Amino acid sequence: MNLISANKTGTNQHELKVSVGKEEFQASVEKAYHKNAKNINVPGFRKGKAPKHIIEKMYGEGVFYEDAVNSLYPDAYAAAVEESGIDPVDRPEVEIEEVSAGGFTFKAVVTVRPEVTLGEYKGLSAVKEEAKVTDAMVDAEIDRLKERNARVITVEDRPAADGDQTVIDFEGFVDGVPFEGGKGEKFDLTLGSGQFIPGFEEQIVGKNIGEEFDVNVTFPEDYQAAELAGKAAVFKCKLHELKAKEYPAIDDEFAKDVSDFDTLAELRDDFNKKLTEAAEKRAQEDFENKLIDKIVEGMQAEIPPCMIDNKMEELVKDFDYRLQAQGMNLETYLKYTGSGMDAFKQNFAPQAERQVKIRLALEKIVEQEGLKATDEEVEAKYAKMAETYGMEAEKIKQFVPAKEIALDLAVNKAIDMVRDTAKAEAAAEEKPAKKAAKAKKD
Repeated sequence: MNLISANKTGTNQHELKVSVGKEEFQASVEKAYHKNAKNINVPGFRKGKAPKHIIEKMYGEGVFYEDAVNSLYPDAYAAAVEESGIDPVDRPEVEIEEVSAGGFTFKAVVTVRPEVTLGEYKGLSAVKEEAKVTDAMVDAEIDRLKERNARVITVEDRPAADGDQTVIDFEGFVDGVPFEGGKGEKFDLTLGSGQFIPGFEEQIVGKNIGEEFDVNVTFPEDYQAAELAGKAAVFKCKLHELKAKEYPAIDDEFAKDVSDFDTLAELRDDFNKKLTEAAEKRAQEDFENKLIDKIVEGMQAEIPPCMIDNKMEELVKDFDYRLQAQGMNLETYLKYTGSGMDAFKQNFAPQAERQVKIRLALEKIVEQEGLKATDEEVEAKYAKMAETYGMEAEKIKQFVPAKEIALDLAVNKAIDMVRDTAKAEAAAEEKPAKKAAKAKKD
C-alpha cells in the first residue's frame, strides 16, 4: 500500500488517494481465482479445473479484479488512515480510479472528528442540591415493604370497597343492543385501578357478593372505538367474589419478619441510610451534569451530522434491546404506538446531540491534560466487565479493543478532574412570602 496524498477538502472532510502495487495485487488475484474457479465452466475442461489464463482469455483479463480489489481495499484503507493520522467518524465514500494488472488506485473521502476548542473547564461552579431524606420518604419505603408482605383474604361479611379485588360478570349495551368486546365472565377487577372507563368501578363499591346490578356510564369522546365514543352504555353486572389485602402491623415483629433487624427503629435507620446514599449519588451526578453542561456551552466545534445520526442509531438499538428484555421488540412497539421509524428516531435527536458534544468535550480535556489510563486500570476494567457479563476477560478483549477501554477510563478521569476542581454552591433557600400589610383604617 502506498498513500499517494492526504488532503483536507472541507470542514471535517479529508480525501485520501491510495495505490496498491502489482505484487500485492497479483497475489490477491490468484486467491480470487482459486476461490471462484470451481464455479466457472470452460468448454474442454471439467468444472473448476480450467487454468487461470484460459479463464482470463475467455472472460477477460479483469475477471478476478473486482474480488481482488474488495479483498485488499479494507486493509489498504486502514493503513492509509493510520499513516495520514486522521480520525474517521463514519464510513468513507470510496471510488476506484484505476485497475490494471499492475495494481489499482482508489480515492476515499472521509469524514473526520471535528476540531474542538474549549472554554474554561477548571474551577467552575454550580449549584449542588442538598441530599435530604425526610420521615415521609422513609414511611414510603416502609409502606412498599408492607404492600409486598400483605396477604389476600376472601371477604364475605361486607359490601365491596375501593381497593378490593373483585370477580365479576358484565355485558354492555348501547341503546339496548350489546356491542363487540363489551362482555366478560369471571373477570378479575381491582376497584380503583382505573382499568375500566371512568365511573364503572365506582358503581361496584357497596355491592354484595351474588348481587346483580346495572352500571350506567358514558364512553369518553376520545374513546379508541369510534362507534362507542361519547355514547351512553348500560352494563349488566354480577359480583361473584370479593377479596381484600390484609396488611401486617408495622412494629418490631414486622421488622424481624421482613429484614435482618430486630426492631422497627433499626429498619427505619437502614432505610434512612440507603436513601441518603442514593440522594447523595443523585446530587453528585446532577452537580457533575451541570458542570459538563457549562463546558459544552463554552465549546466550539462544527459537528458532522453523521456523528449525531450514528449516535441516534445507537440509542434506537439500546431501546430495542430493552424492549426485547421485556418480551417485545421495536417493530411491535412502533405498530402499537402508530409511529414510523424515521419519526421515532428523531425523538432521540436532542439526546444524541448532547451525548456527542459531551464526549467531544471530555476527549478534548483528556488530550489537553494528557490524561491516561494505566495498564493495570485497563485490566481491572476487563475483569469487571467479565464479571458483569459472565464471560472470560480474554473473550471480551476480542470484541472490545484495549484502546477503547483506555479512552473511556481517561474520559472518566477528565470528569473527576472537572468535579474536583469545581466549587459547589448551595441551593438558594426559598424565602417565605411576605404577609400583605393590613390596610389602615380610614
